[in-house]
Amino acid sequence: MRPSKRAANELRAVTLERSVSKHAEGSCLVKFGDTHVMCTASLEERVPPWLRGQQRGWVTAEYGMLPRATGERMRREASAGKQSGRTQEIQRLIGRSLRAVVDLEALGEVQISVDCDVLQADGGTRTAAITGAWVALRDCIEWMRARDMVTKPVLKDHIAAVSCGIVEGTPVLDLDYAEDSTAETDANFVLTGAGGIVEIQGTAEGVPFSEEEFSQMMALAKSGIAKLVDLQKMSIL
Repeated sequence: MRPSKRAANELRAVTLERSVSKHAEGSCLVKFGDTHVMCTASLEERVPPWLRGQQRGWVTAEYGMLPRATGERMRREASAGKQSGRTQEIQRLIGRSLRAVVDLEALGEVQISVDCDVLQADGGTRTAAITGAWVALRDCIEWMRARDMVTKPVLKDHIAAVSCGIVEGTPVLDLDYAEDSTAETDANFVLTGAGGIVEIQGTAEGVPFSEEEFSQMMALAKSGIAKLVDLQKMSIL
């Protein structure tokens, strides 16, 4: 039995609440159980210098955790003067994931910056961030469409992410912190709504995992992400 009493293929309770920021062009408060992430998408009428004059846009992401998002207060990275390697790796993952489903030429010569701020962490912050970031990004693009700033389809598909792992020899879906901290294997899957693979991160923390176990985690991820995409679709109705 999992600590949360969930079945091996069961997601935590997931909610996607839109338009939670007064100022951002797109926003979403995403909750995967006790992991809560605020995602905002901001339109900036500029692009990185290396993209200027190319008639296409850019989507980028930043990620951070509030000092008391975890059990003990963490020092703000701004006060330390630099971002941790973990923070940089996660925000690059979020940016790559979003760009995988964006037609940058249709977006035009603008940049959308998606900020993912972890309000409360209980495992799976990066996967929750990607899932909520898509909703915020979509609403930002629709804000642009309402003002005739885009005319062609910009989003090519949904994108969502979920963690899987092997805990006490059993492949399970959507690890919370209690499982994540003890898992023999921890993996993150980022897939499109059509099932295309964008990125997989998997690490054996102790005993190496087999190809069969990987296939089982992949099947769990596909099932979980299909449910997350359905929730995204319901949230934007």
